[in-house]
Formats: sequence, C-alpha cells, structure tokens
Amino acid sequence: MIKPKVGRMFLATCIGSFFILILYFQNISRSASEQISGQSSFLVKSGRSPLQTLQENDQLEQSAVQATLQGRRELLEETCHSHTRKRRVLSPEDLRHLIVDDKHKLLYCYVPKVACTNWKRVLMVLTGDGRYREPLAIPANEAHVAGNLRSLSEYSTAEINKRLRTYLKFVFVREPFERLVSAYRNKFTRSYNTAFHKRYGTKIIRRHRADPQAEALEKGNDVSFEEFVYYLVDPQTQREEPFNEHWERVHSLCHPCLIHYDVVGKYETLEQDSRYILKLAGAEGEVKFPVMSKSTRTTGDMAAKFFDNISPFYQKKLFNLYRMDFLLFNYSVPAYLKLR
Repeated sequence: MIKPKVGRMFLATCIGSFFILILYFQNISRSASEQISGQSSFLVKSGRSPLQTLQENDQLEQSAVQATLQGRRELLEETCHSHTRKRRVLSPEDLRHLIVDDKHKLLYCYVPKVACTNWKRVLMVLTGDGRYREPLAIPANEAHVAGNLRSLSEYSTAEINKRLRTYLKFVFVREPFERLVSAYRNKFTRSYNTAFHKRYGTKIIRRHRADPQAEALEKGNDVSFEEFVYYLVDPQTQREEPFNEHWERVHSLCHPCLIHYDVVGKYETLEQDSRYILKLAGAEGEVKFPVMSKSTRTTGDMAAKFFDNISPFYQKKLFNLYRMDFLLFNYSVPAYLKLR
C-alpha cells in the first residue's frame, strides 16, 4: 500500500476506509445497453469482466446453479441486515485473506479447510504467466508461500476501492463444525504438524489438562478434541490473541457483511460452484479445478463422533461461538448436538 507522509497518515487512512465502506453499499449501475433478454443460456461475452458476465446472466432465465447462488447471496444480505447493528470501516488487516487475480478480475477470500489449497493452486496457474500449467503439479506448501499470490491489502486505497467495485468477489464456505473437526484432525492428530503442536498444543495441554505429563507439556502432540474445545471457548484465548485462521470463523476472516460477495460457493457443491466461477472468468480453457479425493474428507458423521464426549454445556458454548457462520451461510444446527 502507498505509505502517506506521517502528517497525513491518519486522515488518509480514515478517508480511504470510509470510501471502502461506501463502496459496499453502492449498487453497480447497469446501462440499458447491458440488459439482456432471450432464452435461458450462459453468456460469456468477449471483453466482459466476470462481474459483468454474472450481472448479465442474472437477467436471463436462470439455471439451477445460478438460482442457488443467487439465493445464497440474498440470504447472506438478509442475515447481515438482521444481525449486524453497527457497521464499521474495513482496515488493510481485514483484506489479508482476499487474493487478487488482476488478469481475470477476481477477488477470492480464502478460508482454510475449505479447499483453499486447490483454489490457490488454480489462481497460481491463472496469474503465473505460463509458469504453472497443472494445479496438482504445484506442491501444497508452495501454494501457501507468501508472495506467490497478491493480497488485496497490498494495494493502495484507490486500487482497493476499484477492485472491490469492479472485480468478481467470491468465497467458499463449509458446515462450521465439519470444518472445525477437519482443522483439529489436520493440525493436532498428524505427527508431521510439529509446529502446531509446539505453538498451540503445549498451551492447550498446560491450561486444560489435569496433571499433564512432562512429555506432553514439551511436545503438545496428543491434544484431545475435548481439550481443543475447552481452549476455543475459554475467554482468555481470544483475549490473548486472535484465533488461528484454521479455526477462525469465516465471518471474521472474510467479513461478508462488509464486503459484498458475488458468489458464495460451498464445500458441499465445490466442483460445480468452482466450474461456474471459472466459466464466469472465461478461464475454462486455461485450468480445471482439481477433483478432490473423498477418502480422507471430514464428513458430518465423522464430526458427530468427535462430539460424543463433549458435554451439552460445552456444545452450546461452542455453537454460540460459531453461530454467525451457521446463520450467514444457511447451515442447520447439527442433529447430534444436545443444546437443550
């Protein structure tokens, strides 16, 4: 971002943030020449941005996928209106998770444990100027290297505003507790994740295990899901530092009540939603979204088993913590929860 002189820094930041908030409420005007009528079809016109293509296709008789995505947008807006009393301005920190593809005019808010590795791989292909051709040929760790993809927070205020107004903004979400269990399994039950064991496991064991063994306090590699839940609902946890992005709530990572997302994809319909976005971008011929293996995927039935040992009291506290993600993205309260 452009660094203002010290004497003007505060004023520039306030004005820039105010403009970002204003842009959220602006409706993108459509001239009469852009209105389309005709039979049900999907149009990708040469020279049109993905956002323009989305708006134009919304004027046609919608396909099932288009109707579903429009329903998600509308529900998200209604829920934000109903449950968000105070609006605030966006800061550069709020935009760190928004990845920019200037070539295809895309803004993607990545959410860990919702296929973000594969979406980062796809965007590396799209923005790589021929360096990458096949998403799955890109090592997973390389997809997460800072600098391989640009974040919206790196741009100047004027450039941020322009992209928020004119680029297609999309996010992928997932049933909150399936995502949470997936994060736990990946970060605390895999032997290779020693950094997470040291950084978070030792702290969790020290605070939430009675009479821990010296080895557990040193390595932090045997955190139970129950202890992980205690850590999440402990008020001290968030007083000390923000949640790690792998278990942070989607509404705190991507700010869907401040940023108007044009497409809300879901993990449950990942392949069809991803195809739709690439089609809007006119990028179908450049890259295919990788088909995922379902053998190791965390399912609802699997998540239910992890909650067997969580008392109703802590189930309710945990649900309240993630309640907005359930509401905003239209996920039902899991049947296995005992909230009464």
